[in-house]
Amino acid sequence: MEPRFNLFGTEVGAEFGKRFGNASLALIRSTLPKATQDLVMLRVSQINGCGYCTDTHSKDLAHSGQSATRINLVAAWRESAVFTDAERAALALAEEGTRVADAARGVSDETWAQVREHYDDEQLAALIAVVAQINAANRLGVILRRQGGAYEPGAFDTAAG
Repeated sequence: MEPRFNLFGTEVGAEFGKRFGNASLALIRSTLPKATQDLVMLRVSQINGCGYCTDTHSKDLAHSGQSATRINLVAAWRESAVFTDAERAALALAEEGTRVADAARGVSDETWAQVREHYDDEQLAALIAVVAQINAANRLGVILRRQGGAYEPGAFDTAAG
């Protein structure tokens, strides 16, 4: 399967890409732990079937020192003992915030209460934005057929600096 289109090779796409990337700087600079951000981005990317983003976030987690066990169990986080209660709350929010059409209820009050137990307002704002942004990135990746496999770990680190 070949990529369909180079969105970022157009004037509109390049401007959009720049602004989309700039929005992520606020998230990178937030106090929401980077590991939590990457775990959430990996899980959402798995749900949405985005090969490029799944590749990116699994490699970035490994590059940052996360164990293969934690990375491999993200898809089955409910049935594993390697995630903190805070990470579990974030993963639940990510799933419910991604599967809005499937669940038809959005984020449950129970999940919201769990997230509020573990994250302050600034971290919660970052977490909500991470879920929204990775969902948008996944849609771009799927529509454009961006393939996984070629990402070099840490490639986005220099852009954030």
